[in-house]
Amino acid sequence: MNPDPRLVVFDMDGTLIDSQHLILAAMTRAFDQAGHPMPERAEILAIVGLSLPEAMTALAPHLPATETARLADHYRESFVVRREAGEEIAPLYPGARAALDRLAADPGLLLGVATGKARRGLDHVLAMHDLGGYFVTLQTADGHPSKPHPAMLHQALSETGVGPARAVMVGDTEFDMAMGKAAGFATVGVAWGYHPRERLAAAGADRVIEDFAELDTALAELGAHR
Repeated sequence: MNPDPRLVVFDMDGTLIDSQHLILAAMTRAFDQAGHPMPERAEILAIVGLSLPEAMTALAPHLPATETARLADHYRESFVVRREAGEEIAPLYPGARAALDRLAADPGLLLGVATGKARRGLDHVLAMHDLGGYFVTLQTADGHPSKPHPAMLHQALSETGVGPARAVMVGDTEFDMAMGKAAGFATVGVAWGYHPRERLAAAGADRVIEDFAELDTALAELGAHR
């Protein structure tokens, strides 16, 4: 291993995988089963990236905690049912695998994931897309506070031995950008996900890219990729 590596941590939903239709379907099932009106599509996409309890509270702040917990349970069940039925999985965004291949070929670079998914959900995605070999640190919602709390990134630094000044967070939401800033990371926002360019910039993104082809240059400008 390079004695002085750099670290690039990726969000998953909206950054590496296009899970929008699956998230909306699971939310529809959750609210239908709980007997509550479905939030607007824009409201749902705005909270993607938060851990599930925080997301449900944000979508239904008028409901008691017992009801938002029930919504979260129904949402989880929806994904379990889809997996067991062998239904479609969220595809990688165009250019994602090629970008990971390029970065993984850099001996001075380590890659990681920090996602609002549970570990079970992340493991499923990694297995379905054969992505596990790219990442040396995997941080999920199971053992950490929700984004934008920096706990996931602090743990990624601890596991890799990289300092925050040599690390970059890549994500599609303001929660990713705020988490990165709170951990002392540089940040790259991707404009193809759930929050628009303006929202990413307002949250402190150091760079905002429109395509994975722009990622290498953005990382190089931030000192994370030669």
